[in-house]
Order: sequence, then C-alpha cells, then structure tokens
Amino acid sequence: MPRAVPINRREFLKASALGAAFVPLALALDGGCRGRSAARPPNIVLIYADDVGYGDLACYGAAGVGTPNVDRLAERGLRFTDAYATSAACTPSRYSLLTGQYAFRNPKARILAGDAGLIIETARLTLPGMLKRAGYAAGVVGKWHLGLGGGRRPVDWNGEIRPGPLEIGFDYAFIMPATGDRVPCVYVEGRRVAGLDPADPISVSYAEPFPGLPTGVSHRSELRMDWSHGHNQAVVNGIGRIGYMSGGASALWKDEEIAADFVGKAVAFLETNRDRPFFLYFATHDIHVPRVPHPRFVGETSMGPRGDAIVEFDWSVGRIVDTIERLGLAGDTLIILTSDNGPVLDDGYKDQAVERCGDHEPAGPFRGGKYSAFEAGTREPFVVSWPGKIEPGVTEARFSQIDLFASLAAVAGQTLAEGDGPDSLDMREALLGKDRAGRDHVIEQAGTLSIVKGRYKYIEPGDGPRVNVPTNIELGNNPEPQLYDIEADRGERRNIALEHPDVVAELAGLLDATKRAGRELGRSK
Repeated sequence: MPRAVPINRREFLKASALGAAFVPLALALDGGCRGRSAARPPNIVLIYADDVGYGDLACYGAAGVGTPNVDRLAERGLRFTDAYATSAACTPSRYSLLTGQYAFRNPKARILAGDAGLIIETARLTLPGMLKRAGYAAGVVGKWHLGLGGGRRPVDWNGEIRPGPLEIGFDYAFIMPATGDRVPCVYVEGRRVAGLDPADPISVSYAEPFPGLPTGVSHRSELRMDWSHGHNQAVVNGIGRIGYMSGGASALWKDEEIAADFVGKAVAFLETNRDRPFFLYFATHDIHVPRVPHPRFVGETSMGPRGDAIVEFDWSVGRIVDTIERLGLAGDTLIILTSDNGPVLDDGYKDQAVERCGDHEPAGPFRGGKYSAFEAGTREPFVVSWPGKIEPGVTEARFSQIDLFASLAAVAGQTLAEGDGPDSLDMREALLGKDRAGRDHVIEQAGTLSIVKGRYKYIEPGDGPRVNVPTNIELGNNPEPQLYDIEADRGERRNIALEHPDVVAELAGLLDATKRAGRELGRSK
C-alpha cells in the first residue's frame, strides 16, 4: 500500500493541473512508482521542427503545400488538436522540453546569441540523462540553441567545447550551435567543430566586426538573399547573419545541405544503435530563416522558399520514418513530432514569404504567431505514432510539451525524484491516447504569461508593445487583463475579462500560485 506523504511542490502542480478533485489520488500515489515495466522500453524519436505553425502541415489543413510523410505518420498515429509548446520562442521551449522546468523560472532561458554559454546546469537531470539512466543511447542531431561552454569566457571554437550536449546526458551530438541565421555557421560533432582546419581558426564576435570582412551592409548588393531587418552582419555563403565571424572556411555549412547533413547523421545514429533502446532528439532547422532549401525542393510549392522548406522538412521526416521501418523497428518505436513555437513569415530576410503566402494560413484558425501570447504562438502540431500501441485517430486531449519529461520517464519505467523535471507531470495516458481529456490547464510564455483552462484563456497584463513591427505579429501585450473564450472565439478577438471577473480571478490566482511554487523551490536550494 503506497504511503501517504505531505503535499510537496510536484504534487501541488499535479493537483492544480489535473483538477482539485484528483488531489487525494495524487497524494496517495506519491510514494509509489511512477511507471515500471519489465519489458524493454520503446525506442523514442522526438522530431522537433522549427517555426512550423499549427496550419503549416496538410494534416492540419494546410493549403498550398503537401506533407505526405507527416500525414502518413498522423494517419497511423494520434493527431492532437490541443497541444502546446511552453514558449512562443525557440530557446525557452527547448529548455523546458529537455529539463521539465518552465523556462520563465530561469532568466537565462531566452533567445540566445550564438556564443552564449550553456544554460542547462550539468548537475540537473535532463530528458536524455533520465533516458540514459534507463539504458538508452541518447543522441541529438540538429539545432541546439541552448548555449555551449561555461559562459564565463568566450567559447574556444578551435579546441574542445564543453560543457555541451554530452555533459547534460547525450551520448552523441551533431549540432548547429545556435540557429541558421546566427554565427558561427559550423557544426559541432561531439565536442569539436566538424571539419575545421587548425590553420584557419575561427573567431566569433557579437560586438564588433572583423576588419576587412564583408557585412550585409557593406556588400548588400552581392547577397544572394537580401535582408529585411537585422541579419546584416557577417556574410556566410552569400547570406547575412547575426553576429560576426572569421576563419573556419573548411567547416562552414552549405545552407542547401543542412537538412541532408542532419538526416545523414540521424540515420547513422539509428543504424548504430538499432540493437538497444535509443532516444533520438532530431531538431530540424527547417523552416527557420534563412530558408534555403535544397535545389530539388525549390519550386515544389507556389509559396517560395518558406513553402519549399516545409516540403524539405517533410522529406526529412520521411527519411527518419523510412529508416526505422527498414530496420524493422516500427513496432518498437514511439515517434513524436511537434514544433518549438508558432509561425512567422518575414523573420529578417526578403524571401517572399509574405507576398507568396496565398491562401495558406500558417497559424490555422488562431491569432498571433511566433513571439506572441495569442494561441498561434504556442498551439502546435503534435503527432504521436507507435504502431500496435497507440490507436490511430484525433484527440482533443490538452497536452503541454513540459510533460514529455515525466511522461517519457513513465514510459521508460523510470521513477523521478522531487527535483527532477520539477514542472513536468506524468501525462502518458494522454500521450498514448488512453486519456482524451489531458491537462486541466496549460501555461504559456511569450514575454508575458498566459494560462488556458477549460474554454478560457487568461493573458496577464503586459506593458510591452502590442505588435512586433518587423515581423508584423500581434504580441498579445495589453496593460489590462485579457480573457478569451477560445472555444467560441478561437481567434481571440473579443476580450471578455470585464464580463467574467470570477474567471479572471481564478486563473490569475492559479498562475500566481504556480509562480510562487517556483520561488519556493529556489529558496529551498
């Protein structure tokens, strides 16, 4: 019989997320195991897209672009309609995903420069570290953007780079240090820049340009993709970037080859680890800017580079899924596909994403986009497939990426201590399609915080700008409280806060209680 224990922070979060009626059950189960299985746990592949919006995939109603490989995954698996990233920007979402902690609790978890230090403490149990403890081989391939090195001194791109992915639980890493629009434009494999010639060392600066080297301003007429805002510092492969770099010519990536480079390394990881449980975190660069799809995808849509990059993303998904099937591992592999934040059209380059969008609606029926507190900022495509274990279909279960940590721990038969993934809850029943309700509420971050519970969404008052002018995205900031009925008003057009002060008070109180729980955790350390 599991022992009863005093309520702790994790159980407070669990009780509040599942609803007050479940408090006794939550307390009763605290002393028990959070999921064990004598059988070998499933392989886990997490495909994490970049800037793919709710309406960008055909299985979510996209017009003007086909995504047959994602659609195939959705047809044989479970497609979520109410799944969320924790943030409307990349670094915070990735931080929450790998740590099981809300990024708003860590002030360093914001969009990082390409030379930032690692923002995940090496002593913290992470998602890959937890799965490695369960006997998994853990690999990351793709975009990183969580910092590298200790942060107290500049990263030495010409020597051993640590701490990084290998210090927080991964066995293998082939990563883009930050994003495609930020220097350094090289890959790091393990702890070293891949393909670097020691006679041509790399230097990186986010403060001053290197004398004599072209910039997006000085050589604008020679760029093969012009910039619309920012992205006009170092020129690499004829494209302006954020930040300055010199050297490393032999190690520079070719933008057209990034997707194929990542897929090749991911396939190799799957093949190498086919005989043991594996976890692959496959974080694509598509469809983030600069959008430079391989020539074989150019012209596949009428939407220009952004549409063609969606096709390239779909190709990457197909190569991963095909490899799993070729290795005879489909029935043993749980595949999760989602994105880090909502969509953006003009994010700094003149690639005609706005002009050629046509009838395509990247955000689907929702308002806002990347950087926004409105639904399109964090409401994400979310597809889960595990043949023979997950019944195909569509679910309205409310699910947050914050819960992948604890849910996958349960799937892998691991028990989490109180400080492990402190904001993550075991929602495996929803993840696997057995619970069609999911979370009682979810919390979203986009500068300000918001909370969705039942049919209502509350957005905290915020003093920031109403619109991000360069991207033309409504940010959701308002000095007054906002409340929307997102069942009747999916586009969040009518603020009903004054009509329902009781709901505003309830949701504001729940949000504040969650914040206080984080402060209490900080004091206990």
